[in-house]
Amino acid sequence: VVAIGFAILARFLGAVSDGGALVGIVIAFLLMVAAGLSGLLPLLAVLVLTLVATRWRSERKRNLGVAERGGGRNASQVVANLGAAALCAAAVIIFPRHYGILMVGAMAALAEAAADTVSSEAGQAAASQARMILNFQPAPIGTNGAVSLEGTLAGCMAAFVVAWVGAFFGVVAGRWVPVIAVAGIAGMLFDSVLGATLENRRKMGNDSVNFVSTVFAADLAIIAAMILEGVRI
Repeated sequence: VVAIGFAILARFLGAVSDGGALVGIVIAFLLMVAAGLSGLLPLLAVLVLTLVATRWRSERKRNLGVAERGGGRNASQVVANLGAAALCAAAVIIFPRHYGILMVGAMAALAEAAADTVSSEAGQAAASQARMILNFQPAPIGTNGAVSLEGTLAGCMAAFVVAWVGAFFGVVAGRWVPVIAVAGIAGMLFDSVLGATLENRRKMGNDSVNFVSTVFAADLAIIAAMILEGVRI
């Protein structure tokens, strides 16, 4: 019931399409089965952060031709951004004794999803100049693989907010906040690298880039947690 309510809220706010809302029910349900009702709160933080960032200075984005299309994120976009977190939550359900490490991965995937969207939207809203991540050559705002100081800083803050929410409400231990945030930021930068290379060469689509980047963040956080916990790989 709570998962359905969350999906209805996201649909009412225009954050997702009908298909995206249906997928959101499954993802929210998995997170709550894995971590209890508090497992929904980091996901809610992602929703709020991305919604605010997307709507901030929307008129400027429309004038630049980089505004998000209407109707909200569809099912494939929701899976691309939140699927890695859902997979980690499913793994927690199957292997509950590894809750701590796997949930760190889930939170890192959510942190990356928030950081990626917020960095893009904030950069498009506030930056006066964007540069390609690999060679720092000037590029039009909204170009795949282009980054800005404003957008990058906003993305870093979004990653830390999601990590903090997860720790504050007991989804993960507080000591994992830096690991989750750094992994989320690394995934955000990796997303830009993929955008500047494979996506611009049309070897990958935007949804593929987003999914791979969240998986990268989750894997990085899990490996770091295993090393810090002394778990053998």
